[in-house]
Amino acid sequence: MNIYDMIEINPEVMLGKPIIKGTRIPVDLIIRKLGEGASFNDLLDAYPKLSIDAIRAALIYAADAIRNETTIFLKTGTSN
Repeated sequence: MNIYDMIEINPEVMLGKPIIKGTRIPVDLIIRKLGEGASFNDLLDAYPKLSIDAIRAALIYAADAIRNETTIFLKTGTSN
């Protein structure tokens, strides 16, 4: 299965946030919990509808979203 088949964006669910397909679990929640120190097993215990593949799909989705960002640096203020 393609990881993008596991991610769904539907304006009728969670205000259109990317979620794990077939759940109401947002991708950002998974990333946040992992960043706070939760393990894959912690997430699987807390959210029985999750799978390891779904967690990995969320990570890849987030990485792809960041990779495609454009950063524009603006010089502000005065320099001496």
